[in-house]
Amino acid sequence: MKASLLALLPALWAAPALAQHAGHPDHDMSAMPGMSAPTAKPPSAADPHAGHDIGMGAEAMGPPPLPDHQTAPPTTPTDYLADKVFSPAEMERARAQLRREHGGARASQVMANLLEYRAQSGGDGYHWDGEAWFGGDFNRLVIKSEGEGDRHGVETGEIQALYSRPVGVYTDLQVGLRQDVEPKSRTYATVGFETLLPYWIEASGAVFVSNKGDVLARAEGAIDWRLTQRLILQPRTELNFAAQEVPATATGSGLSNGELGLRLRYEIRRTFAPYVGVSWSRRFGRTADFARLRGDDVSETSFVLGLRAWF
Repeated sequence: MKASLLALLPALWAAPALAQHAGHPDHDMSAMPGMSAPTAKPPSAADPHAGHDIGMGAEAMGPPPLPDHQTAPPTTPTDYLADKVFSPAEMERARAQLRREHGGARASQVMANLLEYRAQSGGDGYHWDGEAWFGGDFNRLVIKSEGEGDRHGVETGEIQALYSRPVGVYTDLQVGLRQDVEPKSRTYATVGFETLLPYWIEASGAVFVSNKGDVLARAEGAIDWRLTQRLILQPRTELNFAAQEVPATATGSGLSNGELGLRLRYEIRRTFAPYVGVSWSRRFGRTADFARLRGDDVSETSFVLGLRAWF
C-alpha cells in the first residue's frame, strides 16, 4: 500500500503544472521532460472559419479599397423590366420626365443686383445693374443690363443677350451680343465668363468687339461678408478697359474708368434686401481728359440708397 502511494506522488506533483499549461496552448510541451507536443488536428473542410487568423490587426478589417477613378462607368441599361408589362412608349415618356425632374429641369431667375439712387455733388443720379436667365444646368439664355443717368436722362446704358454654358467647376462661358443705347448706339460681339473664386468671391469678365472695330474689356468682382444672418456687407468693384482711343464715346485707351463701392444690405427676405452704401468712381488717362473738356468731374463720390431683389 505504501509502495502504491509513493508511485502516485510524481503524478500529483505534475498535475498543477499541467493545469496551468492548459490555458497557454502556444507553449512548447515538448520541452518538458517526458512530454511530447500534441499532434495538430487538420482543419475540417466543413468548417468555414478553418485557417482564419482570429488575431488579425484592425487594418485587415478596414473598408474595401475605393474603385479606380479611371475605370469606365457601367453602360446604361436598356432592358427595362417595366417595358414587358406596360407600353414601352409610355414608359420612355415617363423616364424622360424623370430625367427632366432630376437635373434636366428648366428654371428661370430675374435679379436686380443694383437698383439705386445716388446722392452726389455734381447732381443726384441713379444706377442699375441686373440680369435674367432661363434654361437648364448646361444651356441658358442670359439677359444683362447696366447703366446710369441723372435728371437729364440716361448717360450710359447697355443690354446683352448671351448664351451661357458651364466649362468648369463654378465657371460659365458666355457668348453673345451687346447693344449700347447711350452715349452712342453700338453693337458688340461679346465673349465673357462668370466664376466663383475661393472665399466666395464672385468674379466676371468680358471682351467686346464693336461693329466699328473697337475692342473693350470689363472685369467685375464682389464678395458678401455676412455680419449676421440678415446683415451683409458687400465690397464691389468694376474696371473698364479699351484697346484704343474712341473719341466718339469719349473713351481713352488703357484703363478708362473704374468704380469701387461698399454696400450694407439687410435681407428682410432672401429675395428682398434694401441697402445703403458709398460708391467712388474715377476716370483715367485720356478718358479723364475728355471729361475735363466737357466740364465733367474726373472722380465722384456718391452715397447710395437702393434695393437688391430677385424672383
